[in-house]
Amino acid sequence: PILYYAIEALAGAGVRDVGIVVGDTHAEIEAAAGDGSRFGIRATYIRQHEPLGLAHAVLTAQDFLGSDRFVMYLGDNLIKGGIAGVTQEFLASDAHAQILLAHVPNPGDFGVAELAPGDGPNRAIVSLEEKPSSPRSDLALVGVYFFGPEIFRAAKAIKPSARGELEITDAITQLVASGAKVVSHIITGWWKDTGKLEDLLEANRILLDDMEPSVRGELDAESKTEGKVSIGGGTRIIRSLLRGPCIIGDNCTIEDSYVGP
Repeated sequence: PILYYAIEALAGAGVRDVGIVVGDTHAEIEAAAGDGSRFGIRATYIRQHEPLGLAHAVLTAQDFLGSDRFVMYLGDNLIKGGIAGVTQEFLASDAHAQILLAHVPNPGDFGVAELAPGDGPNRAIVSLEEKPSSPRSDLALVGVYFFGPEIFRAAKAIKPSARGELEITDAITQLVASGAKVVSHIITGWWKDTGKLEDLLEANRILLDDMEPSVRGELDAESKTEGKVSIGGGTRIIRSLLRGPCIIGDNCTIEDSYVGP
């Protein structure tokens, strides 16, 4: 599941307590992620009874978060290289919030940030717009946000948007208006929002292309692999051809078969 990549990114950044905000599909998510121990984290499930927006999700998690600084990572996003570096960057700074951004060719399809003039790596955020018809920049919000506890006051100060949700962009705008220090971090590797089917398929292709070949199972003399192929432990490949990109899990038997694109 895509959620696993988000959890692994958080674990890789040193996060050990992860609150997972869930809705109507909470049973399936809890069954998939469990207590988090397989990822090296402790998972706490926080129920958002209605889909009232990302800022509402932050408020729903307030008791869990307390006064700690935290990262909000949208579960349908994939970011190459993880977030360990920017996590340390935020923790070492005096910023009240840090927002990950990426240059995109179609900014009107995303929330878009306008930055203060300058050439620095972490320029201040001046304004945010949600899917603007005339974008002020090509910098899209990636879906990873670092916040201090000041975000709670900002989220409580905003009104629902036209679609009836408390928007995280509005809460960040409120933070900026209050004089809080809100800075940016522009990522340079690939990033995918997998909210649409075509994006999910593209993300799958990217992940397979980046996969490192690995053979932990057994191939008989009449079998072979071509390209990037991963074979899990306890798996037996018999008289078969596996053509990458291809992943075979643990404890499988593939016999007299061709697997690949």
